Amino acid sequence: MSDASQGLRLYNTLTRTKEDFVPIDPNNVRMYVCGPTVYDFAHIGNARPVIVFDVLFRLLRQVYGEAHVTYVRNITDVDDKINARALRDFGAEISSGKLSLNEAIRRVTEKTADQFHRDVAVLGCLEPTVEPRATEFVEPRADGKADMITLIQSLIERGHAYVAAGEVLFDTASMPDYGQLSKRNLDEQQAGARIAVDAHKKNPGDFVLWKLSSPEEPGWNSPWGRGRPGWHIECSAMSAAYLGEVFDIHGGGLDLIFPHHENEIAQSRCAHGTDVMANIWMHNGFLQVEGQKMSKSLGNFYSINELLETETFGGRKWPGEVLRLAMLMTHYREPIDFSVRKLEEAENMLRKWKRAADLAPAAAGQLPVEIIDALSDDLATYAAFQILTQLAQLAGEAADGNDAAASLKASLLFLGFDVASAKVDEDHVAKAIAKRLAFIAAKNWAEADRIRDELLAQGIQLKDGKDPVTGERITTWEVKR
Repeated sequence: MSDASQGLRLYNTLTRTKEDFVPIDPNNVRMYVCGPTVYDFAHIGNARPVIVFDVLFRLLRQVYGEAHVTYVRNITDVDDKINARALRDFGAEISSGKLSLNEAIRRVTEKTADQFHRDVAVLGCLEPTVEPRATEFVEPRADGKADMITLIQSLIERGHAYVAAGEVLFDTASMPDYGQLSKRNLDEQQAGARIAVDAHKKNPGDFVLWKLSSPEEPGWNSPWGRGRPGWHIECSAMSAAYLGEVFDIHGGGLDLIFPHHENEIAQSRCAHGTDVMANIWMHNGFLQVEGQKMSKSLGNFYSINELLETETFGGRKWPGEVLRLAMLMTHYREPIDFSVRKLEEAENMLRKWKRAADLAPAAAGQLPVEIIDALSDDLATYAAFQILTQLAQLAGEAADGNDAAASLKASLLFLGFDVASAKVDEDHVAKAIAKRLAFIAAKNWAEADRIRDELLAQGIQLKDGKDPVTGERITTWEVKR
């Protein structure tokens, strides 16, 4: 275990307090995080939990040892949105008999899952220990791991689920303390966006565990007819399969508290007869784009891949590590305003750190205990970044490579950032200079000065002069360390 000077404390959504983290088994620390539903490319809001819990995964491995941490992040590849996307993209092939619906669904999910993996790798995220797919855990398994059909059967046998109108539904009234995570009780339950209020339900809040499939829909054979699982039962089965009936940490976005995580808890506790599903529940805050809710109708809906590969946000592409730092500059539980200004701030900060780290010897130094202590206080990344800035300042004040620069390099590596030498985006500089020269020609001195100052903040110093042959104004530049 790490020699961190203080213990790990995490905010538990279940208790609404920050608690000392005490693993069930220090030799097998277990964490589950809800992963993507792979019907479309992951958007920038999806990136936040992936990055946040990657930092926690790194911290747990540092504190308890890499071999003693199991991180499970699932892939949901059975969902009505996936079915709709398959019909949209491959409808003609399905109608002509060239593809079955199941084959079309597989094509959709493989493409989007592969893209998700490429995108989050560029964001500096480690692979989880295990990444189960929902379709692999619907029916009873040869290896005896938990599955959805067996879990649903257990809920029926224990009196927590019932069959009605071709569906199997969870009986929320059968669980006296249902609603602990979201702090809602049954009297206050209102039908949410993902809960259909139907006459066959005993209570409006009862939710689907199994639903019948039409011949045109994917399905599995079950005791209740050919059908497919509800949304919530998937995570209960996959978490139990790899982490057991009770595990240490369950994470996800704030939007998953109700109904998804609330219903996971209900299913898992009632099926297994346990007091809890996970001891600590962690949720990252919402994300806005330039002060507005992200929405396709507002034209501010961006996939991770768009930000990485196209010039749709701020007129340029953004490096993955800049997106990562921008996400982590705000504490994970707070709402974040994802903006061009924040990305530029993150890029400048990262550039300064890398230039200071360049002063280090070839090998990284020892990871400072202060970094671990900062993150051990409920992932206080902003406090960790203050330490990085202090190390960068100390490194810059030294005459040559030193311990501060080496520690900075180790810290950047630990936090998931590339420590290669800071490279100047020459195309970005050239475009900025061209814009500035246009402003000068238009006598817009304020905008010309703004661009000059922004480049200087990025370590790029401009020098104005005249072409000795044509006499035209030209601008050269150099890196100022």
